[in-house]
Amino acid sequence: MTFPIRIKPLRRAILTAAVVLLAGCSIAKPRTDDPWEKWNRKAYAFNDAMDRAVIRPVAMGYRKVTTPNMRRVVSNFYTNVRTPVTMVNDLLQGNPRGFFQSTGRFVVNTTLGFLGFFDPASELGLPLDEQDFGVTLAKWGVPDGPYLVLPFIGSTSGRDVFRLPVDYWFDPLSWYARENDFRYEAQRLPTWFYLVTLRSRGVDAEGLLEGVYDPYVFYRDAYRQRRLYDIYDGNPPLEIIQQMQGVDQNFDPEELLEEQQKYEHKDGATHG
Repeated sequence: MTFPIRIKPLRRAILTAAVVLLAGCSIAKPRTDDPWEKWNRKAYAFNDAMDRAVIRPVAMGYRKVTTPNMRRVVSNFYTNVRTPVTMVNDLLQGNPRGFFQSTGRFVVNTTLGFLGFFDPASELGLPLDEQDFGVTLAKWGVPDGPYLVLPFIGSTSGRDVFRLPVDYWFDPLSWYARENDFRYEAQRLPTWFYLVTLRSRGVDAEGLLEGVYDPYVFYRDAYRQRRLYDIYDGNPPLEIIQQMQGVDQNFDPEELLEEQQKYEHKDGATHG
């Protein structure tokens, strides 16, 4: 005699057990406050569509006609060219040590490194330490504000959005674009190519999205974590990490299950 197996209750029981087990390992829900989520999801969907249609294909084309060594050399060049952004923010943060280190790195790589295509500065004890105006505001005590997604820009926040105009002003790539006026906006080609190299780097990390039930949440949390490490120079205090991860929140497995099921239902309706 056989008994019918109710798949959904069985699946729910297995998922509940897994969630409770994770909770026992002190893994809590990440920070989820997102007051502009409705707008952010629309902007994220727009950016994702643009990426699939235009940006990613261009980046893949770039990868096909270059080798890893060529891409590393080009990346070194752009990193070096944009070093003045770090130098200015080191000064704004009142960090003379960082300023002299970034300046020394810029001089060494521009000269011995053939305009920055190579990176002898790192071998001489001058490691890369990129800074931006968003980090500067954070070190001045400005709170991060709500998470924000902008069309064509991507993830930012109520505080970090101000780094866009400030850092742009001190970026040599923008200097070049402002000081020249070529036909067909050709003066912006170095900036556009820089953006292609950035997207090309991201191709290697796309595997992280496999199995992610909500890519928007993944990008939001990843952005917050990365900015936290930027602000604290790679070593954020444990209590700050716990606050971001939601360790102090009451963990509710049923709520997490409900969120998962809502997403699955929505995803199934979309692809059904």
